[in-house]
Amino acid sequence: MLKELKEKVFRANIELVKHGLVIYTWGNVSGFDPKERLVVIKPSGLDYEAMQSDDMVVVDLDGNVVEGELRPSSDTPTHLALYRAFPAIGGVVHTHSTYATAWAQAGVDIPNIGTTHADSFYGDIPCTRDMTEAEIKGDYELETGNVIVERLKGTNPMDTPGVLVKNHGPFVWGKTPGDAVHNAVVMEQVAKMAVIALSINPNLTMNPHLIEKHYARKHGPNAYYGQKMY
Repeated sequence: MLKELKEKVFRANIELVKHGLVIYTWGNVSGFDPKERLVVIKPSGLDYEAMQSDDMVVVDLDGNVVEGELRPSSDTPTHLALYRAFPAIGGVVHTHSTYATAWAQAGVDIPNIGTTHADSFYGDIPCTRDMTEAEIKGDYELETGNVIVERLKGTNPMDTPGVLVKNHGPFVWGKTPGDAVHNAVVMEQVAKMAVIALSINPNLTMNPHLIEKHYARKHGPNAYYGQKMY
């Protein structure tokens, strides 16, 4: 079942290791099949070196295991909340990458202060609010997804395809699992750049016209970056 998507999700998980976004088992990638309304996700706590594509677990949007002998990632309810809320999302990544997680632990949005950021994320990368005691002691992973959805209310999640969960870490998404990994790599890099830039000049500013220009040249109907595909 969903052999092609399993392979894509497996490869995307391996890419997290390749790009230094995870150590040990600190991360996961999922992918969504809109036709079947099913999600493929990394098994919980499985070592990346031992993992194979056939180990990926298939679940429905309610979290029921449809196929797979291993338990799905403990973060599965968070992924599912995003897929249910935002139909354009086709892949979700969660990591504890150093710089993005540092911003999450600080509880601060990553400001859009450069064209590298603006190429992939239109606005500041937002950070969620504090979770309540009831949310933490209740269905924690589901409530984590709910606070992300709450934070994104009134926005287009594909314009700024990632969020910081306060005191926790980044969740990032895209049109596909591979696209989500790409965005996670970019988020980590711009998080690092922001730390360095703000240490050099805490009073820096960003030209809003550059944000508009750099985002628009890669995204939307008038994008002109890269090659036309025929």
